[in-house]
Amino acid sequence: MEPVSAALLVAVAGGAGTAAGEQVWRALRELVRRPFRRGEDGPGADEVAALAEAPDEAARAERLAVVLAARAAEDAVFARALGMWCAAAQAAVGGGAGEVRNTVSGGTQDAVVQARDIRGGVHFGAPPHHP
Repeated sequence: MEPVSAALLVAVAGGAGTAAGEQVWRALRELVRRPFRRGEDGPGADEVAALAEAPDEAARAERLAVVLAARAAEDAVFARALGMWCAAAQAAVGGGAGEVRNTVSGGTQDAVVQARDIRGGVHFGAPPHHP
């Protein structure tokens, strides 16, 4: 299984305000809460909570990614479930983490913005005057 990327974790944590994002975020919380060995709490719950408090902090996402990878290496059942979660998470955030697909074609465009995630507004000045 490919390791969970910190970028995907940040995207999911940041999108938890949407219905799809909340569903995927809830699924991750439930996954890490599954008992680990003989009833022990599963590792990762503290890291999920920390990322929820600051969803745009890459360092917290990196710590969670490391914990998830270590747990997946020790628990094949968890690894399979985590792989399924990753697929659902990537679909919920619009493709692979960091993936952007933009197409501009035909006509004449005065102003075009190509972006994946925009937080805040996008403003253009007055269009240039063409005599």
